Amino acid sequence: MKSKITILFIIFISTISLAQTKVGTINSDYLIALMPENKIVAERSQAYGAKLDSLFSIKLNEYDSKLKNYQEKQKELTEENRNVLIAELTKLDSDVKRYQQNGNKLMELKQDELMRPLYKKLMGVINQIAKQDGYTQILKTSGNQFVFIDENFDITKQVMQKLGLKAPEVKK
Repeated sequence: MKSKITILFIIFISTISLAQTKVGTINSDYLIALMPENKIVAERSQAYGAKLDSLFSIKLNEYDSKLKNYQEKQKELTEENRNVLIAELTKLDSDVKRYQQNGNKLMELKQDELMRPLYKKLMGVINQIAKQDGYTQILKTSGNQFVFIDENFDITKQVMQKLGLKAPEVKK
């Protein structure tokens, strides 16, 4: 009975040792920042943001002018007219807030849309290197809190070479 348990234990340990995984790391945010396409994305995002800002400014100016008009004529208005203008100002205020929230969401969506090709390109190279070097997992180092990372398993430089990116020179 002891020999059967010993044999099962040895088989179990050998199975575990054969199923070892190879884990690598990458600083994808650093690589995205180095990609020349990132500058184009930033320019397009800024242009889209400026367009949204100009439309928001129009709404905000409309609200400000009506509020100023109300404040100037408030004492001259009848109670009924005052209530109508207050309701109109309240509606405009909620419209401005909703427009601002929608603008923020639209900006995030546009940013994601513009960044998607960069991440797709990066993921293609990461997948290629992972398969080539036998990695079972690649972990993103930026944003995570690792206590220790062995530089021998960091594929950031390999990906940089495949993408043709150069690290910025460090000024002394």
